[in-house]
Amino acid sequence: MEYRDRSSDTRLVAIEAMDLDVADREFVSLLGPSGCGKSTFLKIVNGLLKATAGEIRLRRNGKGREDAMVFQDAALFPWYSVLDNVAYGLVCAGVKNDEARKRAAPLVELVGLQGFEAKYPYQLSGGMQQRANLARALAVDAPILLMDEPFASLDAQTREVMQAELLRIWNAAQKTVVFVTHQIEEAVYLSDRVIVMSARPGRILADIEIELPRPRALELKRSAQFTAYADQIWKLLASQHAPPAPVGQA
Repeated sequence: MEYRDRSSDTRLVAIEAMDLDVADREFVSLLGPSGCGKSTFLKIVNGLLKATAGEIRLRRNGKGREDAMVFQDAALFPWYSVLDNVAYGLVCAGVKNDEARKRAAPLVELVGLQGFEAKYPYQLSGGMQQRANLARALAVDAPILLMDEPFASLDAQTREVMQAELLRIWNAAQKTVVFVTHQIEEAVYLSDRVIVMSARPGRILADIEIELPRPRALELKRSAQFTAYADQIWKLLASQHAPPAPVGQA
């Protein structure tokens, strides 16, 4: 797949020769330098952008959308309660309001917001807003979740809590997840595979299978095997920022 930004005279190549297969119910993270096309790739899969060359093929289930997007900004409607925000996508799909709220209720519980159904976004912490954001994406029952740095704006402690919560929810919901992040530890902890991308134009440098046991406790991050994966990925990313070798030294 390839994507060229035609909005400027330079026709910037954001992604070039990218070929990626993701299995059903697999958790795959995209990791790479800023501007390498990670978020662009998600937008192409979601249909927000169109690839310049190549194609996206998704498993069809015949039940509406194949994917749901979770952005960095929770973007909850401030005039809706938590329950109504989660039900919103169902209402847009033609489900009657009462039925949509009924379907949304167990998802609010799944993401750990039981008791907050009637609260409004301004009454929630950042982590709670992202839980509601995730529940809203789950409500449309798409088999694929596309997650674009959903925890980037959270503090370190809340981010770790949300990582563990995401794995719990993913295991319960049985979705395929494609997750964009800039954090090496986050990618290793969450993923079955980590796709390391090059600097622009984005290409796949490495496809690393993370052979760590599941379920994964946060304490796993202190293990030697976890550190080895993180070091391997760090070296790949560092190679994209290395200065050119002096003349005569290849």
